[in-house]
Amino acid sequence: MFVPLAVSFIYKESFIHISAFLIPIAALTIIGFLLQIPKPKRNSLYQKEGFALTAMVWLVMTMFGAIPFVINGDIPNYVDACFEIMSGFTTTGSSVITDITAVSRSSLFWRSFSHWIGGMGILVFVLIFIPESNDGSSMHLLRAESPGPQVGKIVSKMKVTTRILYLIYLGMTVIEVIILMLDKPIPGYENDQFFFSLLATFACAGTGGFGFIPNSIEMFHPFSQYVMSIFLILFGCNFSLYYLLLIGKIKEVFRSEEIRIYFLIIVAAVAFVFLSLVGKFEAFPQIYTTEEAFRHSLFQVSSLITTTGFTTTDYSVWPMLAKTTLIMVMFIGAMAGSTAGGIKISRIIIAIKGAYINVRKLISPRYVPKTKFEGKTLEQKTINDVFAFLTLYFFILLAAIFLLSFDPVNGQAVNIVSDAGSYEVKHGFFSNFSAVLACISNVGPAFEAVGPYSSFANYSDFSKIILTFVMLLGRLEILPVLILFNKRTWKKV
Repeated sequence: MFVPLAVSFIYKESFIHISAFLIPIAALTIIGFLLQIPKPKRNSLYQKEGFALTAMVWLVMTMFGAIPFVINGDIPNYVDACFEIMSGFTTTGSSVITDITAVSRSSLFWRSFSHWIGGMGILVFVLIFIPESNDGSSMHLLRAESPGPQVGKIVSKMKVTTRILYLIYLGMTVIEVIILMLDKPIPGYENDQFFFSLLATFACAGTGGFGFIPNSIEMFHPFSQYVMSIFLILFGCNFSLYYLLLIGKIKEVFRSEEIRIYFLIIVAAVAFVFLSLVGKFEAFPQIYTTEEAFRHSLFQVSSLITTTGFTTTDYSVWPMLAKTTLIMVMFIGAMAGSTAGGIKISRIIIAIKGAYINVRKLISPRYVPKTKFEGKTLEQKTINDVFAFLTLYFFILLAAIFLLSFDPVNGQAVNIVSDAGSYEVKHGFFSNFSAVLACISNVGPAFEAVGPYSSFANYSDFSKIILTFVMLLGRLEILPVLILFNKRTWKKV
C-alpha cells in the first residue's frame, strides 16, 4: 500500500485519502509484528497447510485491501469494497463503481495495481524473498497459487524460478508502458498519458481489466488498442516458454502443443467474430468499417480469452455468432502458467484426450493408452484430476447461478448507454449466468444487465458476497479454497 500512498502524495490528495492507506498500513504492521511473537514448533508446510494458507492469505489481503476505499469514501459500502478489491487481486475486473470519474487517483491506481500484484501471484512474489526450505513447502504454495493442471520449477531452485518469472513479468510490463507512451494522448486527458499507460499495462499484465476512464478502452487510439491486443495475447502465454526463448531453446517453444492450440483458437475466434460483423448475417446497431470490425474482433477475443475484460465497443449487442464465440473463449481461457483465468487450454486438451482414451477402452478393453501431452505420456491421475476440476467448476457455476436467482434485482429493467445507443435490458437468467461465468473465469464484464457498459452495482450484498467468493474460487482454481471447509484440514497431524 506504500505505492498507492505515494500516488496520493504525488497528486496532492486530501488528508482523508492519504490516511486511507496510512491506517491499514499501520494496522498491518502492528498485526504482523504481534504474529511473529508466537514461534511455531516446526517451520515446514504440508500440502494441506500450503493450500489452506494460500486461500487465507488471499482472504486477509481482500479484507484489508478494501479498507482504503471505505475510508476515502470512493466505495463507502464495505461489501462493495471487498467485491472491488477481490476483483482486482483475482484479476477479474468486475466492478461496482458506476461513475469512474468520481474516483480518486490513488484509488484508481490501487485498483489497477492489485491486478499486477495478483496476476503472477501474491505468495509467488513473497517466495522471492523468504529463505527456501528443503522440504518442498515452497512448491505447495506455488501449486496452490499458480494456474494450470501441472505446476513445476523451470530451474532446480524454487527461489530462482520465482525470480525468473517475476523478472520476465516486470520486463514485459516495462516494454508495454514504453510502447503505449509512443501513442498520442487521449483527448481531454493530455496530462495523464503516463498514468493511464501504467494502469492499462497493469491490467494487461495481470489480465485484469478495471476501467479507469469512461467506457473502458474505447477512447484509446487504434494504435494503443492494437498494442494492448498483442500484449494481452502474450501475457496469456505460459511464462515458462519465455524462459526457453531467453536461453535459446526456440524449437522447444514451437513443439508446445498448448501454444499451437492457443493461437489456433485465437485465429479461429477472431475470424468468426469478424465475419459476423462484416457479413451482416444478423442486424445489430453498430456500423463499422472493415478495419474497425477487425480491430474490435481482435481486441475483444484477445481480451476475453485472456480473461481480461477490457472493451473497445459494446459487444453485448453483436450478432449471436459473435457473442457465442466470445462466451466460448471466456470458458476456455488462455494457457496454464500465464496470468489468465478460465478453464485453461491444457485442461481442455487433456479432457478431450482423456475422453478419447475412455472410448477406446470401451471398444478395446486391452487397449494400453500411449497418449501424450507436451511430450509426456498422460497419466491417469492427471486425467482424473482434470475431470474432477471440470466437475467442480460447472457445479459451482450452477450453484452460484441458483443463489443469484433469489436476488430482488431479477426482472428489473436496466438502462444501458453505449456506442450502440441507449437501450433497456431486463436483469434475467442470462445476466446471472454471464455474471457468474465472468467471475469464476475471472473475466470481468459479462452480458446484458452486467455487460461492458454496465456494472455489478445493482446486485444485493448477498449476491456480491457470493460473486466475491466465486472470484476467489476461480483464481485459486477451487481446491485451495474448498480445503478450508474440510474439518480434517484443521486437525493436528
